[in-house]
Amino acid sequence: MHTNRLAREKSPYLLQHAHNPVDWYPWSDEAFETAARENKPVFLSIGYATCHWCHVMERESFENEDIAQVLNQHFVAVKVDREERPDIDRFYMLFVQASTGSGGWPMSVWLTPDRKPFFGGTYFPPDNRWGRPGFRAVLENLARAWKEDRARVEESGAKVIEQLREYAKLGEAADTPGPEVLDRAYQGFRRMFDARLGGFGSAPKFPRPSVHNFLVRHYSATKNEDALEMVLTTLQEMEKGGMNDQIGGGFHRYSVDAHWFVPHFEKMLYDQAQLAVSYLEAFQITRDGQYATAARAIFRYVLRDMTDPGGGFYSAEDADSAADPAQLHHKSEGAFYIWTKSEIDEALGAEDAALFCDRYGVREGGNVDEDPHGEFRGRNILFQAHPIPDDAAPRLKRAAEKLLAIRARRPRPVLDDKILSSWNGMMISAFAKGAQILGDDAYAQAARAAADFLRRHLWVEQGDSQRQILLRRHREGESAIDGFLDDYAFTGLGLLDLYEAAFDSRDLAWATQLAERIIALFEDGENGGFFSSGAGSTLLRLKDDYDGAEPSGNSAAVMLLLRLSRMTDRAEFRASAERALRAFSSRMQEAGTGLPQMLVARSYTLATPREIVLAGPADHPEMRAMLAAVRRRFMPAAVVLRSEDTPVPRPALDGTPTAYVCENFACQLPVTNAAALDDLLE
Repeated sequence: MHTNRLAREKSPYLLQHAHNPVDWYPWSDEAFETAARENKPVFLSIGYATCHWCHVMERESFENEDIAQVLNQHFVAVKVDREERPDIDRFYMLFVQASTGSGGWPMSVWLTPDRKPFFGGTYFPPDNRWGRPGFRAVLENLARAWKEDRARVEESGAKVIEQLREYAKLGEAADTPGPEVLDRAYQGFRRMFDARLGGFGSAPKFPRPSVHNFLVRHYSATKNEDALEMVLTTLQEMEKGGMNDQIGGGFHRYSVDAHWFVPHFEKMLYDQAQLAVSYLEAFQITRDGQYATAARAIFRYVLRDMTDPGGGFYSAEDADSAADPAQLHHKSEGAFYIWTKSEIDEALGAEDAALFCDRYGVREGGNVDEDPHGEFRGRNILFQAHPIPDDAAPRLKRAAEKLLAIRARRPRPVLDDKILSSWNGMMISAFAKGAQILGDDAYAQAARAAADFLRRHLWVEQGDSQRQILLRRHREGESAIDGFLDDYAFTGLGLLDLYEAAFDSRDLAWATQLAERIIALFEDGENGGFFSSGAGSTLLRLKDDYDGAEPSGNSAAVMLLLRLSRMTDRAEFRASAERALRAFSSRMQEAGTGLPQMLVARSYTLATPREIVLAGPADHPEMRAMLAAVRRRFMPAAVVLRSEDTPVPRPALDGTPTAYVCENFACQLPVTNAAALDDLLE
């Protein structure tokens, strides 16, 4: 068996390639120094541990001895985990998208030894097929071009950098857009909305929870029922479909069809975190228990399968797994999750099996009619085909538990067990909001354990503030990689949500430190906005603004600074956030549907500010009743503080629980019971 340099890495994705015959390097100065010394271009391959087509390209090309020989002879091969190094991924993805019109993973890019890209694409088959050039042919042609016309290749790389510099520029900073930009984005989402099946656009359908965040806030501000209904319909249809793991909880990455039925089966932590918040907010607005049930199912999954014993949260589970324990190397999409009818009949008995199969759409010959790769032949993806009869819910619950126990004995998909600051910050937010909205202390404990894990393993504090660093990744006892903008911003937001759940002043203090470091490390003081990475990480520092599967670091940073400016009365936080909003003004006006989370931040600045300050004994029954009155309501423009954590503490009247409600910088008379507070919040 071959062993290459990746065997010394911690990334599960890099370790998957540690025994390829390709002489891989991790991203390092050594790799590029070798390329310069040996006069070779660099082949850069970027992917992640649960990427299906990354696995395909590995099997077809990187495990192929002949192709590996060509690659080793003519190139220096570098492998990057995009989840560890989003800065590298973002920069070279910009090149691939600009030069080919599309992007994705695996990403394949050829570079000069000084890291300038000159050719790129995504997946390449081993030989010419499906209208795509074969990987070996591409390698041979590029090796020939480098040998025969290196000067022209290097000149092309230099020109690319200048073109990318222009491509990445924001428009001229302008006045912060008014409320009309919010309505324009709402209209854009309304045009994209699938009124019958939910979601925005056609197949494949990806969850994009930042759109939900924007629309429910637009509803809150305008009472536009359509904005709310788009979110509720989408959440209902997603929850019914095969994209939702019906017996194990948690959502798969996306649906390949328009019905949310056939998923791409990988599970990502950031999807669980964001969708849990969407369901929680839907419950908070409607008080409809179906949304609370969906959120609880996500939390059960994360606590059961995605939580490290130390408290942090793992990153992802793969889509592929072995159907046969005796043939673990023969993996297929979704094998862990799908069922034959005979398996269900044998597990449940005739009567319960009939009930279960009717509920979840199970058929004798399988229920996936369009299966071009044959991976689901004769098998069933569970989805909510029919409503539950009133008296059948307990039986179905027991049946699902039996099948879940059987499923747990199957070969599991590969777990990507690295712990990332940014994704953990999102999950801390979700559990903290779950504790507030559902009143479950177990969720607060999960959020606290994760925050403590990040503080213990990923926050480096050495002397003065210039030595405070948030690291990005922890795995197997090693913490590494200086954090990026999204790490600082999402961790900070998670801490603010945890503060509002438990009122531990240390969370507010740490969030404040993170905000200070964001300004110091990432802000473009001249033009506004925040670079996604620190100085010197790539050839070109970018300001990411697209709120896609994950909200952008800029959107999260602006929201963090705005909330903190209200909670701490720090004017410099608001000024920094407003500079960023002006920097992204043209993007919000021209392409608002691409920046829904940035529009959430803008709507926060337009809403009537509300501060709720609580004074008095925290464990008093009346204080708990006051908190319940606050948490019943969806109030996205409100901040909640303990009096002792405010710039100007307020007293508890006669030593009893007391609430102060201030709106638009004017305070109401304090109240000392939940009923009076309820009236003030109406």
